[in-house]
Amino acid sequence: MNKIDCFGDICPIPLLKMQNEMEHLKSGETFQMVVDHSCVIESIKEHLNRSEYLFEVDEVMNGVWEIYITKP
Repeated sequence: MNKIDCFGDICPIPLLKMQNEMEHLKSGETFQMVVDHSCVIESIKEHLNRSEYLFEVDEVMNGVWEIYITKP
């Protein structure tokens, strides 16, 4: 599983990294993003809710989130 580290990245950089990774996914594949800005979470959720991709967001520690994105 690929992991994209977005620590310190502010919008729209994480969203652009996510879109780039999504272009290379095959059906059933998952990648992980790690982010540390709450605005990034909202932006990513908004984008993914309009797509076919499955995702899970987990705040693993205060202010740090892991996002798992899967192509159906």
